[in-house]
Amino acid sequence: MKYSRILLKLSGESLSYPENHGISENILEQYANQIIEISKIGCEIGIVIGGGNIFRGLKGIDSGFDRVKGDQMGMLATIINSLALESVINRMGGSAKVFTSIRMEPVGELYNRDKVAEFMKNGTVCIIAGGTGNPFFTTDTASALRAVEIAADVLLKGTRVDGIYTADPEKNPDATKFEKITFTEALEKRLKIMDSTAFTFCEDNNMPIIVFDMNKSGNLKKIIEGEQIGTLVTT
Repeated sequence: MKYSRILLKLSGESLSYPENHGISENILEQYANQIIEISKIGCEIGIVIGGGNIFRGLKGIDSGFDRVKGDQMGMLATIINSLALESVINRMGGSAKVFTSIRMEPVGELYNRDKVAEFMKNGTVCIIAGGTGNPFFTTDTASALRAVEIAADVLLKGTRVDGIYTADPEKNPDATKFEKITFTEALEKRLKIMDSTAFTFCEDNNMPIIVFDMNKSGNLKKIIEGEQIGTLVTT
């Protein structure tokens, strides 16, 4: 196994129906299958999920909310998604537990790095919800922070495309895929991999990122076993 401890970042939209809202039971089960599969072979897993399928803080500004309240609503949306994934993993025979960045017992246990590490070592998938617990920071930044805190081997960003391209492959058929790229090259080419705060944090802390297609069953297992899947971003 190449990666024995990972931080998996999932967008809220990836859990949703084609209309990009709500939570799809089919997608949850597909993701849970892949997560349980690698957990059973000993991979320690932390997960951070966005909340864009339910509420996105920045869009709240357009609805008349101030940024702080909008971001707090977005944090709650990530917790809803996290509880849904926890429930499905546990129902399907895995072991998962939600930790929240803001105090919300009995919804989830308050995040503590050492406790998360202990649960991960015992084979429990730890879903860290609520972003960083602070407004003005995205779940991309939360995933970068948690990856470094739990000493993950890699940050895996699961998306609906199979890696990083020179342009949006859905809009530009001539776009070409990068198999590997450095942080510096990605910045120079202005590739939108994560928000700038998250990306810089990963670069500063030597946290490699792999962007891959989470919707293709088996990809997660192939990655942790060392197969070249998606795009690797490294120093």
